[in-house]
Amino acid sequence: MKRVAWIVVLPVLLAACGESGLLDGLGDRSRQVVYGSTTTVTTVIDDDVETGTVRGKRAVELVWYNDTIPDQLVGDPSYTIAQVWNRGKAAGRIIQASRLEIAAGLPGVAFPRLVPRQVGWVTSQLLYDAASATLDGGTSVQFGMWQVEPYTVDEGRVAILYVGSAPDGAGDTDITSESVEQGTSLAWYAAAYRYELFCRASLAEEQCRQMADTMVGLDTLLPTDG
Repeated sequence: MKRVAWIVVLPVLLAACGESGLLDGLGDRSRQVVYGSTTTVTTVIDDDVETGTVRGKRAVELVWYNDTIPDQLVGDPSYTIAQVWNRGKAAGRIIQASRLEIAAGLPGVAFPRLVPRQVGWVTSQLLYDAASATLDGGTSVQFGMWQVEPYTVDEGRVAILYVGSAPDGAGDTDITSESVEQGTSLAWYAAAYRYELFCRASLAEEQCRQMADTMVGLDTLLPTDG
């Protein structure tokens, strides 16, 4: 059995958490947990993709719902963002985008390397400020993780990752965890971005935490020829 050892070191500080108005009815947060000042996770991944006591699935094995968008035009970030806007603006400010377009439009943006085993699909959208035709700084991109075919049943979306711009000088921060009415919400800053990860109650908090602990650059998860 092939075994690969890897280490994730993620610094952690109190960060604000919210759902950016994109998921209604989460209710009041009942508790908040700050994971220590520095967290080091040592993980051995085998063919079953087991992280500690939590099993996961590689993100590259998922069906990325928007990767079939025709005529994806990718260049420098501003060009890519403009092309996606021009393609989808007639439908509103939330525009379906492929992982290739998102990786090009938001350099360095990250996504979990491992997701819960029940997740099979990922949806992805860029969010714009319609007045300026530029990305919304509060939430620039969102990824939905589904255990059923996307948009067939709303409850089939078991996790949502929101990414926005981090404030100037924010630096990397600790991951904070809050219980909300429908599940768990994690929040942190890393590099130039602010991340919020909402997991429904159907996912154990350990599974949600594993996703946050296995964030890697989206550009490392792009499809490869063949």
